[in-house]
Amino acid sequence: MVRMGEFELLGRIRERLPASGPRTHLGSGDDAAITLPAGATATSVDALVDGVHFRRDLASPAQIGHKALATALSDLAAMGAEAGEAYVVLGLPPDFGEEECIELLDGMAALAAATGTDLAGGDLTRSDQLFLAITVVGHAPNPQALVQRAGARPGDALVLTGEIGGAAAGLELLKSRDPEADFAFRGHMGHLKAKSAMEALVERQLGPTPRLAAGRALALAEATAMIDLSDGLGADAGHLAQASGVKLEIEAAAVPLAPAAMALSEATGREPWWLLGGGEDYELLACVPPARLEQATAEVLDKGGIPLTPVGEVRTGGGLLEPGGFDQLA
Repeated sequence: MVRMGEFELLGRIRERLPASGPRTHLGSGDDAAITLPAGATATSVDALVDGVHFRRDLASPAQIGHKALATALSDLAAMGAEAGEAYVVLGLPPDFGEEECIELLDGMAALAAATGTDLAGGDLTRSDQLFLAITVVGHAPNPQALVQRAGARPGDALVLTGEIGGAAAGLELLKSRDPEADFAFRGHMGHLKAKSAMEALVERQLGPTPRLAAGRALALAEATAMIDLSDGLGADAGHLAQASGVKLEIEAAAVPLAPAAMALSEATGREPWWLLGGGEDYELLACVPPARLEQATAEVLDKGGIPLTPVGEVRTGGGLLEPGGFDQLA
């Protein structure tokens, strides 16, 4: 149980927060935060509930805190914004103790420090279930520097950061706990390689990285539209196509899938196409003018440290077109 009073627990939390950046004039501890933004701001709100968006029996408090902030920051990455401030509301059930609460905030604070995000305020309340409500604010020089879902133009290249499928495979490993699947995976890859691969897949599910640097690089390369992949390639590509009023032609064979996830599929006798729609990879899908593709590829690799892969093209029309069958992407 949470034995401390609310104010004592808030005091412990504030002691552990990273130092504020130059935009935060007054952070947590007063009636409201005071910030000094310059230019345009992008604001996103996320809510995560135990049993719906995460499971306490599958993730540590630190992992829950990390992922909650990471998923919120991914929305800023998808707009090419620089991370600014985060405001966090925690709903704490009776069986979630004060040390667990501190661990959750430590996981969040570590990511905040790594991404330059100020944890500028928030609140605590009692709840029947653990929940987190996070508001994040990002910054850009002007509104035109931010990338929306709408804006893709016919002829643009469709590009994807990093690789996908790892988070879906990691969730399968966490949920199934199937000795036969584990044995098959180890037999397919060898014990040490399989152990390392499984740990990497689980980490991809529980500890995603918001692609903030890659998002800014794509914005600087004049990406015309962008979205982060939270719901799966097919679903999120559909959102982008609808917002832009275009058709996206995706070449499924060109989509970079995580090798460990493909190995898990092969070891368990499954075709790899399910990985395309698994979601929660939080990579960026963007549309880039052909003349800017080389620059975008170089900038994403340089600034974000990850590859940028062409996976299709923007066409006139609406919806998705995939030569091998749309059902592979859904």
